Amino acid sequence: MGCTSCSNDKNGQPKGCKNNGTCGTDGCNKLTVFDWLANMSLPDGMEPFNCVEVRFKNGRKQFFTNTEKLSLSIGDTVATEASPGHDVGMVTLTGELVRVQMKKKKVNVDSEEVLKIYRKASQRDIDVWQEARDGEDKMKVRAREIAIRLDLRMKISDIEFQGDGSKATFYYTAEERIDFRQLIKEFAREFNTRIEMRQIGFRQEAARLGGIGSCGRELCCSTWLTDFRSVNTSAARYQQLSLNPQKLAGQCGKLKCCLNYELDSYLDALKDFPKIEIKLYTKKGVANCQKIDIFQGHLWYAYEGDWMNWHKLTAEQANKIIKANIDREPIASLEEYEVQAIPDDASKPDFNHVVGEDSLTRFDKPKSSNKKRNKNQRRKGKPSKNA
Repeated sequence: MGCTSCSNDKNGQPKGCKNNGTCGTDGCNKLTVFDWLANMSLPDGMEPFNCVEVRFKNGRKQFFTNTEKLSLSIGDTVATEASPGHDVGMVTLTGELVRVQMKKKKVNVDSEEVLKIYRKASQRDIDVWQEARDGEDKMKVRAREIAIRLDLRMKISDIEFQGDGSKATFYYTAEERIDFRQLIKEFAREFNTRIEMRQIGFRQEAARLGGIGSCGRELCCSTWLTDFRSVNTSAARYQQLSLNPQKLAGQCGKLKCCLNYELDSYLDALKDFPKIEIKLYTKKGVANCQKIDIFQGHLWYAYEGDWMNWHKLTAEQANKIIKANIDREPIASLEEYEVQAIPDDASKPDFNHVVGEDSLTRFDKPKSSNKKRNKNQRRKGKPSKNA
């Protein structure tokens, strides 16, 4: 049920780490949840919560009711209710934490969305489910060929078979509305199974497919991120990032979700800074803000007409000048408040050689020059090797 290097074998056991799906490094599971209530016992007379969380292909999760009172643990492969037939998935969460998750996602226990768990998956269930999953890649290639032949502007990104192989769900992305009635007829005739088309967004597509981001780690949306908040270009402006679409866009083609991670910290830091559009009025001239360094707390201003010479001020000094402008107190120039630059020699640390001043290559044998050897041989009248 995990990644390709640790996927389930035909007998239901993982091929790689052999940890029954509960990988200790959390590298082969998507959207896993740490059960911090697992080591806590229930009060006397209280029955355990009869709902469990089951994960299917590519992080799709759903809650099910354990009506048969089965003894389930994380990593068990179970056969669940589906419409029609049954589906096969892996238990990812049990106990009281499921109640918390259902309350967080606003899922009622008595609602029709919560289906039943039939049984633990038998060997026959796993064989049928594995055989259906093995044919998904070939079906996806053929489905894309049919969509191109019908001239439909859509991208079929993934196919998910039901556990009993009676239904195939096609996930696709499209910029506009697609009339796929003819496409469904072609799929039903070609694949001889029940077809369901489900449109997803570009971020959901990247979350299902997974990948490596520009940071070198797995995508957040495919490992732990569950809610997709809107990301604006103002988040990049507040963090002093260049508005380059190629650097700010993620694998989905939209703005990276990680632009919102540190936005609150930047907004708190910018509260002490004056606004960029506020001008500083002095007797020498009017100065405009050119640059901000949030980490060091500095601002650079330049006089109008003398844009090449920048003057560095702290946020506190800039606020003092703005307050003086409001109180109509004249300021001579920015040079009175300018931060003095530290010399380069003083800023560099003084390092001492621990092993002495000798070179580390002093024991290497010097390379003899062939030219000098040939020249000495000619002087003595001996023929050289080249001759």
